[in-house]
Amino acid sequence: MNKVVAMILAGGEGHRLSILSAERAKPAVIFGGKYRIIDFTLSNCVNSGIFKVGVLTQYRPRSLNDHIGIGRPWDLDRARGGVTLLQPFTGRRNSDWYKGTADAVYQNSYFLEEGQVEEALILAGDHVYKMQYNTMVAFHRLKDADVTVGIVGVPPKDASRFGIIALDDEDKVVDFQEKPSHPKSNLASMGIYVFKKQSLIEALAGDAKRKSGHDFGGDIVPSMLGSKKIYGYRFRGYWRDVGTIDSYWEANMELLAPDSPLDLADAENAVKTQSQDRPPAKLGPKAKVSNSLVCSGCVINGEVRHSVLSPGVRVEEGVLVEDSILFDDVRVMKKSVVRRSIIDKEVLVGEDTRIGYSEDYTPNEDEPRSLHSGITIVGKKVRIPGGIRIGRNCKINAGVRESDFTTDFVASGKTVGRLEEVIVSPT
Repeated sequence: MNKVVAMILAGGEGHRLSILSAERAKPAVIFGGKYRIIDFTLSNCVNSGIFKVGVLTQYRPRSLNDHIGIGRPWDLDRARGGVTLLQPFTGRRNSDWYKGTADAVYQNSYFLEEGQVEEALILAGDHVYKMQYNTMVAFHRLKDADVTVGIVGVPPKDASRFGIIALDDEDKVVDFQEKPSHPKSNLASMGIYVFKKQSLIEALAGDAKRKSGHDFGGDIVPSMLGSKKIYGYRFRGYWRDVGTIDSYWEANMELLAPDSPLDLADAENAVKTQSQDRPPAKLGPKAKVSNSLVCSGCVINGEVRHSVLSPGVRVEEGVLVEDSILFDDVRVMKKSVVRRSIIDKEVLVGEDTRIGYSEDYTPNEDEPRSLHSGITIVGKKVRIPGGIRIGRNCKINAGVRESDFTTDFVASGKTVGRLEEVIVSPT
């Protein structure tokens, strides 16, 4: 795989993840307690023998840059190859903020030209899956394709969220629809493409001259239909687009299933990440933990059911945490209950507080399409006073303090705090 270069698209804003991606790039969002979403794509690269990797960042890149660093956890701190962070900058000719996924790669075409590269592997940095890319590259070479698209079957009800592909009997792509209202099939693009280098360079140059959305799924691949050989590579493993609150929560909960489709304990295809120097998790004499992931540094003196706890979470006596995801260093004080919630880093939940407290499923007033299934989200560094009752589909914006709660009950679907007034660290 030394003739393959991987380029990971990691610059999108991720509006559908609401406040989880308001202060950090979507690929930098915590997943599974100890990982960041981009860890899966980076680990797939090295597990496939691909060690020349470019990460294209743009939106709020600080957290992502800090996490990746020089690439040591993934064995990408190399004199030859390794990981390179590719950020847009103004001030020189032919350089500007990225106008789309294709434009991002086009502005970094020099990265493709360096070395003896034959194929370019274009990857999304915000999906959760394990995949051997070398198998897909071998398929691409066997077909002598100009471009090969990774495809996966999705439930028909979700098909309109994806690029939908039609194949002939030889797995050649005969139609490509980007997020169609009425999908013709349930074969979805994974946002993974293998290109012959020269075919990609020519397609990007042509796209740059056209009025276009400068997007791989919406513009590049459809423009090549009929004139280039395009094949679909069927992936039959676990793959999740975690771009919405519901899909993100569901993917975390799937880790807790007895027969979880995503095996994080597989040492042969391990998911690697930056390690934290934390003590072992501690369970006190009154602790009860069932069907949960509990990371290092956690101190549990209450009850945790079917939840994912990141490093440093503290659950005090009399507390119940259920069906929830708690990020690093959250503290839930005595007698509180947290149900079906996602709580960002360094949040303090005061004593005798209830989160996810209601049978009312009114959608959120600000984000009804993102928050409608009963999940309440709490932003980074929020301080919730004791005795508060917070309903379902609520949004507590990052940095909110005790004084921002004007009553002791936040009704389902309500938002506390104005996001644009709060500035917190993006990590």
